[in-house]
Amino acid sequence: MSVWNYVVTAHKPTNVTHSCVGNFTSSQELNLIIAKCTRIEINLLTPQGLQPMLDVPIYGRIATLELFRPHGEAQDFLFIATERYKFCVLQWDAETSELITRAMGDVSDRIGRPTDNGQIGIIDPDCRLIGLHLYDGLFKVIPFDNKGQLKEAFNIRLEELQVLDIKFLHGCSKPTIVVLYQDNKDARHVKTYEVALKDKDFIEGPWSQNNLDNGADLLIPVPPPFCGVLIIGEETIVYCSANVFRAIPIRPSITKAYGRVDADGSRYLLGDHAGLLHLLVITHEKEKVTGLKIELLGETSIASTISYLDNAFVFIGSSYGDSQLVKLNLQPDAKGSYVEVLDRYVNLGPIVDFCVVDLERQGQGQVVTCSGAYKDGSLRIVRNGIGINEQASVELQGIKGMWSLRSLTDDPFDTFLVVSFISETRILAMNIEDELEETEIEGFCSQVQTLFCHCAVFNQLVQVTSSSVRLVSSTTRELRQEWNAPSGYSINVATANATQVLLATGAGHLVYLEIGDGTLTQAKHAQLECEISCLDINPIGENPNYSQLAAVGMWTDISVRIFSLPDLNLITKEPLGGEIIPRSVLLCSFEGISYLLCALGDGHLLNFLLNLSTGELKDRKKVSLGTQPITLRTFSSKNTTHVFAASDRPTVIYSSNKKLLYSNVNLKEVSHMCPFNSAAFPDSLAIAKEGELSIGTIDDIQKLHIRSIPLGEHARRICHQEQSRTFSICSMKNQSNAEESEMHFIRLLDDQTFEFISTYPLDTFEYGCSILSCSFSDDSNVYYCVGTAYVLPEENEPTKGRILVFIVEDGKLQLIAEKETKGAVYSLNAFNGKLLAAINQKIQLYKWMLRDDGTRELQSECGHHGHILALYVQTRGDFIVVGDLMKSISLLIYKHEEGAIEERARDYNANWMSAVEILDDDIYLGAENNFNLFTVRKNSEGATDEERGRLEVVGEYHLGEFVNRFRHGSLVMRLPDSDVGQIPTVIFGTVNGVIGVIASLPHEQYLFLEKLQSNLRKVIKGVGGLSHEQWRSFNNEKKTVDAKNFLDGDLIESFLDLSRSRMDEISKAMEISVEELCKRVEELTRLH
Repeated sequence: MSVWNYVVTAHKPTNVTHSCVGNFTSSQELNLIIAKCTRIEINLLTPQGLQPMLDVPIYGRIATLELFRPHGEAQDFLFIATERYKFCVLQWDAETSELITRAMGDVSDRIGRPTDNGQIGIIDPDCRLIGLHLYDGLFKVIPFDNKGQLKEAFNIRLEELQVLDIKFLHGCSKPTIVVLYQDNKDARHVKTYEVALKDKDFIEGPWSQNNLDNGADLLIPVPPPFCGVLIIGEETIVYCSANVFRAIPIRPSITKAYGRVDADGSRYLLGDHAGLLHLLVITHEKEKVTGLKIELLGETSIASTISYLDNAFVFIGSSYGDSQLVKLNLQPDAKGSYVEVLDRYVNLGPIVDFCVVDLERQGQGQVVTCSGAYKDGSLRIVRNGIGINEQASVELQGIKGMWSLRSLTDDPFDTFLVVSFISETRILAMNIEDELEETEIEGFCSQVQTLFCHCAVFNQLVQVTSSSVRLVSSTTRELRQEWNAPSGYSINVATANATQVLLATGAGHLVYLEIGDGTLTQAKHAQLECEISCLDINPIGENPNYSQLAAVGMWTDISVRIFSLPDLNLITKEPLGGEIIPRSVLLCSFEGISYLLCALGDGHLLNFLLNLSTGELKDRKKVSLGTQPITLRTFSSKNTTHVFAASDRPTVIYSSNKKLLYSNVNLKEVSHMCPFNSAAFPDSLAIAKEGELSIGTIDDIQKLHIRSIPLGEHARRICHQEQSRTFSICSMKNQSNAEESEMHFIRLLDDQTFEFISTYPLDTFEYGCSILSCSFSDDSNVYYCVGTAYVLPEENEPTKGRILVFIVEDGKLQLIAEKETKGAVYSLNAFNGKLLAAINQKIQLYKWMLRDDGTRELQSECGHHGHILALYVQTRGDFIVVGDLMKSISLLIYKHEEGAIEERARDYNANWMSAVEILDDDIYLGAENNFNLFTVRKNSEGATDEERGRLEVVGEYHLGEFVNRFRHGSLVMRLPDSDVGQIPTVIFGTVNGVIGVIASLPHEQYLFLEKLQSNLRKVIKGVGGLSHEQWRSFNNEKKTVDAKNFLDGDLIESFLDLSRSRMDEISKAMEISVEELCKRVEELTRLH
């Protein structure tokens, strides 16, 4: 059953909705604060650029984000209001680097119609009050007392019902607002009001201005000395104050965002709907405004926010494209632009459609999204894990170990690659043609297996075999010294660094050697009571060539021990528990923290915090990486050291925010890995996998990889066709020269290069609404079917559309058949070898018929009426699930005998749907336009027709995101033997650029996690005192009910970020060890 669901974010929101600049973290520091709908990020401005300080979730959709400074404070406070009428005031705590809540509250009213034009939140420049416009006809005031604390809020009646914007005016003795509104004849005017805090009422303000530009919808208050307000229209910009009126005409444009440049308010940056950035200048003489000037600076992403930082640096936050950090130059570049883009911040929003494909055919899904809008439209290929980009490979069977060596100690690059086999050792090196070829190191013994190799000081190389340790000159390649194992003993395991060798012979003998110039000295010998399984002396202390600690893994008693060097005294002994022996140990350091990693023979990995001075181990954690033994090696990428765990599930272990993270590598099975940083292949890795040795570079170390394919047009639908190795998209391009004319296309792209290889233009006013790759009964071909609509300006709903059937031949789209429809074709599905279309109110089934002349056509077979607009359709077998514009979800069935489609059941709630998906035969998932998710169940066992005809709501949850599409699939390699391999998942994409995963859990696991979630709610408090329980409660105009049968994976997985003491607290409440809790939660993170 898919009733119990776990919702988690794989890619956080990236759509920047708000931004502001001020001294938030200290009076000396300049901060950029960015809101991404449900998260806020605090950045510090440094000479090197923006440095992130904090990124936290907010339990609400942010409607207002404003910095303000109450009287007597040295730094700014942050005011946040959410769409569900909660607000909070936050202050930075420099000691803990956390946010403190100064004030919080609820400003909802029981009565009142929510505003159509969005909520407005403004703060009086003199910090006397906060004003909110949340409901038509009401202005809510939250006054400050003289200590800067907030007092009780009250409402003032506002005559103007259609408010477009409200701002506070500067330089007024009493707090004064300016209101831009539209009257019932659609004319636009501006009015001012004084707020009388004592009388809790408005007094007519000092001035008003009637009959403005019909497109006026933005007010910019101007600070002293000028004061007054700028009114930004589509064709004019007006400056207005009590005694001055100035206007200038502008090229028609819709201004989306503005940013003030100077403290005196004489210059403003304006960003418009086409991504053009203008500078608006107020000209003045002796503090009196004389006029306005506007100048085009250049092009940016389409801005939703503009924050001028300092020294001509500007942050452009975007909802339709990537956000940018730009610099405004004094001189234009060759193209006449003054804008230079310094940095881009990836934004996947709005994801209007996506598909899940396995392009590399490795059993790993990738998500290809239609992202962005208008000119910033793009395709984004999102995949989980780290890719290895193969540069060279050679067939080699039976590799037992690999090490890279340098020919000089100080050489920046590696020269040799030593590859060990069961009965020989081969040495590869780069030749002049940059090819790997076999070479000799005369001093090495090549007729036997090498156990370990390393570069040593004084231009030497060390080779350890089962019989001896050999010290060889790296320049002459001759043997300089050899240490032989005592007779009757052979060396089983060995490790070395540049100055030390540690090895174990049978019967638990541990031998420590030190390397000199041409000398190998046995410094110490210890006899342990049982056999040794693995060793490590990787230097992570002060000296990069010498380790003071040795890690030793033991057979019989299954423990890991820390010895001191050079005297081999036992410092710590840690029993590992269980029957599985440690196969690989590694001392390593991430972000200045020392760890001991210990890999077991069954694919589990333990990590401990290691105290370098005392050698003690604490904070033991365990994760499962695979099912086969793991070998651990360090490597570096971009000057940071990471660890590669080679096994059947190769993984890179890295650290972020002082927490260890595990990212899977997109390779099937890796037996050995070693870094190979040669001149021809810098920063590469040598990887041994089934029967071959390959050399490749590694992607950036992060969990998700995003590749961008800019289109310069807005892709709205996407579909992949395996057989032709292509994608097809429906896209729309704005022709900038003509009068706002749009062109719509069906385009064919190669699925490897993502280049356009064929285009089919649609008719004027014709939009592509749906696209599908399918085949029909009695026809072996695979087709692309496209559903369209003619969107005519004078019609409310399209009355005409087409279904187009294409075949891909020689990389071209060939139109095979077309069928005219009486409305928009919102959805297309393959259905029992036929084509099922949703056209306006009805569901229509077409069969693929052969005409007498050998051509094919779509012929209508049957249909079903009874929807307002059937927008989203999914099918399974003979069942059809329909998501309606307003009437929630209904279930239809196709009856073969009668050749008819009938309604079987429906959900009688009024939900405005945005996406549907079938989780299993009986459970259907829906998303609706109040940002909720819900599941309904088919009640086939109902006693009466009435019961069977009702889809029962079984799960409800507030996601806080607008979902455009669900698709079955997974972002991670599904290995059947892992615990999460059996869990079915659905991926969703949202307007804010979120990619999320919904996993249907077994009931016991759900109950365990539900208990964990309720314990976490007690320990983790929401920013600004916002309640997690309220945030996740299903909420629409009619009702608010607690979430049920959905769990918040983001909250549950944040358990891994808690301090140890908090973890202990939860472990007590759960009556289960911290280690076990970490392991179970860590396993859930593998779902995405």
